[in-house]
Amino acid sequence: MTLLDKDGVRLTVDGDVATVTLANAAKRNAQSPAMWRALAEAGSLLPGNVRVAVLRGEGKSFSAGLDRQAFTPEGFDGEPSFIDLARGSDSALDATIAEYQEAFTWWRRNDLVTIAAVQGHAIGAGFQLALACDLRVVAEDVQFAMRETSLGLVPDLTGTHPLVALVGYARALEICATGRFVHAEEAARTGLANLVVPGDDLDAAVADLAAALLAAPRDAVIETKALLAGAAGRDYEQQRVAERAAQARRLRDLAGVGE
Repeated sequence: MTLLDKDGVRLTVDGDVATVTLANAAKRNAQSPAMWRALAEAGSLLPGNVRVAVLRGEGKSFSAGLDRQAFTPEGFDGEPSFIDLARGSDSALDATIAEYQEAFTWWRRNDLVTIAAVQGHAIGAGFQLALACDLRVVAEDVQFAMRETSLGLVPDLTGTHPLVALVGYARALEICATGRFVHAEEAARTGLANLVVPGDDLDAAVADLAAALLAAPRDAVIETKALLAGAAGRDYEQQRVAERAAQARRLRDLAGVGE
């Protein structure tokens, strides 16, 4: 069932699994504000039964990053150019960037497990979109890179927090400041990728992972995701308390006993 198909984004749902496809292969799924709005809309359209959301890109590349048209004086049709945005007030600029970020935030919802299926280039905004997901399955030809600094910018689409969490501060700084490519072997070794497979096997590997995630009861997965997602912000004793509270909820639910 197709629920959305516009501005280079297509959302389909098959049972408990939603697939969000970047569908502008001719431009290597380069991103634009219109695409970001469509991605945010896709998140709002997910039926309540969806447990796993897969993010993929058509063609040879997952996403080549921000469409360079954004840096031209005219920008995109019907959109303020980046030059126009820079000339606006601080509050207006902040609000616009916050709106752009909405395309990247819903992937971390506790009621979903999200998987990025990444092949070829995942550059800049493309890298950050892959980082927005909980898990990443990548093809052997994957090439991650954070190129914002080479353009005089910083990564601002929510990618810095998960990148540091996955690879550590020093490596994250080096990756971002140099803009170098991270290939499949390093991605797997450093935790950027959960699994590396031949390109022809990417869809099947993602389907297998989705099936494995669906095998456990939904509420247990939701509680576990929330517990793990909050661990970095808690000390050891606080995490112990959180574990006990989560387990108490699960036991009461399984026993049919209200809190």
